[in-house]
Amino acid sequence: MNSLTPLTSQIIEVVEKAAIACYGWIGKGDNMAADHAAVESMRENLNLMNITGTIVIGEGERDEAPMLYIGEKVGKGGIEVDIALDPLEGTTICANAGESSLAVIAFAKKGGFLHAPDVYMEKIAVGAGLPEGVIDLDNSPQTNLANIAKARKCAISDLTVMILERARHNELIAKVREAGARIRLIGDGDVAGVIACTSQSTCVDVYMGTGGAPEGVLAAAGLRVIGGQMMGRLIFGDNQKQIERAKKMGIADLNKKYTAEEMARGDVIFACAGVTDGYMLSGIKKCHSGKIFVNSLIMDSAAKKVINTKSEYLCTSKDYNS
Repeated sequence: MNSLTPLTSQIIEVVEKAAIACYGWIGKGDNMAADHAAVESMRENLNLMNITGTIVIGEGERDEAPMLYIGEKVGKGGIEVDIALDPLEGTTICANAGESSLAVIAFAKKGGFLHAPDVYMEKIAVGAGLPEGVIDLDNSPQTNLANIAKARKCAISDLTVMILERARHNELIAKVREAGARIRLIGDGDVAGVIACTSQSTCVDVYMGTGGAPEGVLAAAGLRVIGGQMMGRLIFGDNQKQIERAKKMGIADLNKKYTAEEMARGDVIFACAGVTDGYMLSGIKKCHSGKIFVNSLIMDSAAKKVINTKSEYLCTSKDYNS
């Protein structure tokens, strides 16, 4: 198999069933139970696929994450693939029945993903149709916004910036507001945040801020298909343990700025399914007939396709916690 495209239907089923597994935990206030349900489902269904898969972006290191840890092997045997995943992006969102929690997964051929350690990553992303190099992490927020506004032929005050609502972003938020742009704050879910800046329906022009490096790689995989630009830089500070781990994973330049193409190389398939209603996808819906409905996106770089699907499943007690 030279292309990943034949795996598309299986990949979408994996991510949709992970979303369904979270249904019974929406709004129940239990982050860990919701995440556990998604992880168990995703692992089980990955192991039914005809792949020789390696988790390169997962739930953490083996000793800290007994399920879907970095380096874990999945599948029944077949094409060698690297897998990046977040079984439930936005565990707190799901637990509180908030906006835009997702089940997320991406596939690449072996060696296709940046093996990012579980550290923070500084990120900036914009949608398609802008000049190459319009954003740069070494620019100030004011300069990046001015460049985007010039390219879009609008005022900075017309731009909307999506930022995670965290204390570490207080300075960034102040600088963006000083520049004159609007800000849309989100409580969690920066994969969805990055992808949001690629859709006109979200009215988000740029994503800025610091979030998890694994989520950065997942977002880059989606951008590779949809179009847009992204830049990420790993943040280590003085944490020698993290630095040593990064070096063992093959990261030589600790200050390197990675583009989306460097984080997700070659053919990539990205898929996500809505758990709760959001700005990209509808959440899981269950009807009295026992059917459950899932809204998902599948993006295939080789086929150059982005497909929004609405799938229907017959509920079983195994699918969700009743």
